[in-house]
Amino acid sequence: MRRVVVTGIGAVTPIGNNVADMWEAVKEGKCGIAPITLYDTSEQKVKLAAEVKDFHPETVYDKKELRRMDRFTQFAVVAAAEAMQDCDIDLEKTDLERFGIIVSSGIGGLNVIQNENKRGAEKGYDKVMPYFIPMAISNLAAGQIAIKYGLHGMCSCVVTACAGGTNAIGDAFRHIRDGYADIMMAGGTEACITNLGIGGFTSMQALSTSEDPNRASIPFDKERNGFVMGEGAGMLVLEEYEHAVARGAKIYCEVSGYGVNCDAYHITAPSEDAVMASKCLEMAIKEAGIKPEDIDYINAHGTSTKLNDKGETKAIKKVFGDHAYKLAVSSTKAMTGHMIAATGAVEGIITALSIKNDYIPATINYRIPDEECDLDIVPNEGREAKVDYALSNSLGFGGHNACIIMNKVDKRG
Repeated sequence: MRRVVVTGIGAVTPIGNNVADMWEAVKEGKCGIAPITLYDTSEQKVKLAAEVKDFHPETVYDKKELRRMDRFTQFAVVAAAEAMQDCDIDLEKTDLERFGIIVSSGIGGLNVIQNENKRGAEKGYDKVMPYFIPMAISNLAAGQIAIKYGLHGMCSCVVTACAGGTNAIGDAFRHIRDGYADIMMAGGTEACITNLGIGGFTSMQALSTSEDPNRASIPFDKERNGFVMGEGAGMLVLEEYEHAVARGAKIYCEVSGYGVNCDAYHITAPSEDAVMASKCLEMAIKEAGIKPEDIDYINAHGTSTKLNDKGETKAIKKVFGDHAYKLAVSSTKAMTGHMIAATGAVEGIITALSIKNDYIPATINYRIPDEECDLDIVPNEGREAKVDYALSNSLGFGGHNACIIMNKVDKRG
C-alpha cells in the first residue's frame, strides 16, 4: 500500500489565525475562551465561547467573493490558502485530476440560515438573497476551495458532527493510499456561534454555563459541566510519499492508521461501555501495523462533558491496558473550545506538530482530579518529549467514532 504524508497545514482558530500563531499559543497554554462578542447574550444562559478574533479574510480573498461565502466557508478558504502556500506545490506541474479535497462541516452556514430566515419572515421568502443556498450548504467550503485551485479530483464533504474533521483526514488518507489520488486537501470548518446555535446546544444541556473562561472548558477535571463552543478551520495537505519526495516537499509526518465506526446507541450520548470507541482505536492501531505501546501521545476528544471524558478514558484503558498510564493524554479543547467539525482537523494539525517538534501540549486549567479520568492528562504545562507515534481521537453526536494515527516518517522507512 502507498504511504501518505502531511506536506502542508493551515489553520484559523480561537488561539491564532495561522499555524505559527496557533502553535505558539498551544505551547504557551493560551486560553481562547472569552465573553461572546458576535451577538448580544443578555437573554441567554451561555456567555462564553471560543471565537476567532481579528479575522480579516479580505487579505486572502476578494471582498466580492467573500460576500458570497458564509463565515464557515471564509474560515475554510483562508486556512486552505495557508496550507497551499505551506505545501509549496506548483499547480501548473501537477495532475489536478489526481488532487482532491474533503472538507467537513457539521452545521454549515448557520449564520446565513438564521439571517435569511429572518429576512424571509419579514419581507417574504422569495426575497431571500440569491446566494442563500450556496452560502448555506455544507459542501460549498470544499467546492469553493476546489474552484479556487482548479482541483478536479474527488471533492466531498463528510458530515459526522464532532468527528467530521478526523473523518475527512482519514478518508483522504485512504483515498491516496489506495491509489485514487496523489494529493488531497483534508480538513474541517465550523462557525455556529450564533444565538440560535448556542441556544440549541444550551437547551440540550451540552454547554458549560460558567462565566469564568478558565473554568468553562476543563476536560477531565472533576468539576467539568459541559463544553464551550468554538469556531474556526483546519486544513492539511496529504500527499503520496514518493510524490512528495520527488518534488522535494517538506514533510511534517506520516499518516499511517485510521479507525472509524459507530456506537449505534444514542443520538447525542456516547455508549457508556465504550466498546465501539475502544474498537475504533484498535482499528487504527492495526491499520498502522504497530502495537498499542508504540503510541506516545493521544490528543483526546476531551470535550469537558461528564459522559465523554469518562467514556473516552474507559476506551483508552480497554485498548492500552497498563500502557494507558504511561502514555501522555491531553485535550487541547481546553484552549480552543469545541469547534465541532473543525476540531478534529485542528487537532490533527496539533498532533502533526507534536510529532515534528517532540512536544506534548497541556490540558490547561486543570485543577480537580477525577478518579474516573485517572490518566496522565498532561495538566497545565506542556512537555518536551519524544513523540514517534501519536493518535488523534474524535467522537461525534450520532455515535460517530474516528481516530487517526500519525508518526515520524523514519519510523516506518
